[in-house]
Amino acid sequence: EVQLVESGGGLVQPGGSLRLSCAASGLAFSYYYIKWVRQAPGKGVEWVAEINGDGTMTYYADSVKGRFTISRDNAKNTVYLQMNSLKSEDTALYYCRTETGYQGQGTQVTVSS
Repeated sequence: EVQLVESGGGLVQPGGSLRLSCAASGLAFSYYYIKWVRQAPGKGVEWVAEINGDGTMTYYADSVKGRFTISRDNAKNTVYLQMNSLKSEDTALYYCRTETGYQGQGTQVTVSS
């Protein structure tokens, strides 16, 4: 059974940082592109960032470029999203998702003073 478990969300002030983790099991992890997506209240799903299987290629939405960094540790079957200079508009439920559509339950990020 494929499982993706996100963690690391929380409440942070504007300008702060968080690191999200996505731990995967039940799949040949290093073969998969993994993406982070988010959904803010009342809005649609927004693609945030993506990384290829060996971590050599990364892609970012314009809204997070220069502030967020996606990385992975295939030995730990884990993908990370380092989020710096957080803004209120980054508030959302963040999910990790495989290219084949597996998705975790999400972790909430709230940016507020």
